Amino acid sequence: MPETPFDQIKESLSKNVPSELIKHLPDKWEKVGEVLTIKLDCDLEKYQEKVCEKYAEILHCKTVLNNVGSISGTYRKPKVEILYGPKNTETIHKENGIRFKLDPAKIMFSSGNMHERLRMANVSNMDETVVDLFAGIGYFTMPMAVYSKPKKIFACEINPVSYNFLCENIVLNDVTAIVEPLQGDNRNIAPKDVADRVIMGYLEDTYRFLPTAFNCLKNLTGIIHYHDVCPNESIPNRSLKFVQKAAKKYNRKSELLTYKNIKSYAPGISHVVLDVKIDEI
Repeated sequence: MPETPFDQIKESLSKNVPSELIKHLPDKWEKVGEVLTIKLDCDLEKYQEKVCEKYAEILHCKTVLNNVGSISGTYRKPKVEILYGPKNTETIHKENGIRFKLDPAKIMFSSGNMHERLRMANVSNMDETVVDLFAGIGYFTMPMAVYSKPKKIFACEINPVSYNFLCENIVLNDVTAIVEPLQGDNRNIAPKDVADRVIMGYLEDTYRFLPTAFNCLKNLTGIIHYHDVCPNESIPNRSLKFVQKAAKKYNRKSELLTYKNIKSYAPGISHVVLDVKIDEI
């Protein structure tokens, strides 16, 4: 059987790291372009340089970051420190023919969301107008624009760092004719009464932005992609109730088309997305 990259790392470090510490080597990582993020055990700090050098060599990365805290805040900024390599951590991550330029030291990028990015690439069509309320660097906007080619995507982003990368990625992926970036709080800047489809790719109290999503919909009808975190035993009903409650306020009915369990968020809790059709009663 061929060795895995982690097997290669362990074997390469066996001469530099005491055998009792080899078990503390991180067996999980996030690779974004040429930047690698790991969580280095404090017992390995003495061997940090050699450890990171091997991870970078075997996983073909230029920079290694240490994850020192969870992502938090409105801007969803990761808490990391540079362990190895150049201080310039900007990189281009390629996925499904899409190029994402970003800085993993400043901007989150989850490989666990890859299948949802792939799915969103093909859910729209050339007759639609789409509003992405939490566009980030274009996580869902870019694949949708490249492959579905809707008439227009309005991509809203509040974080100025993410917004700048969003603008660069629009040019990088040659979708300037489709995507219009909008900077600011989507509750203030999102266009009203235009959308056939609204993307709500946010995970903290997403329900608070449902009035904005409904106001984006053309004649208050269309499809909402509602992201949420939900206890596993309550999927999808807990999240669906938020959308149903909002629909009633607008005198509309809601129909669950499908839902996806994207990834684990915490023990017993998952990141989910619900595709909900909003229509006249």
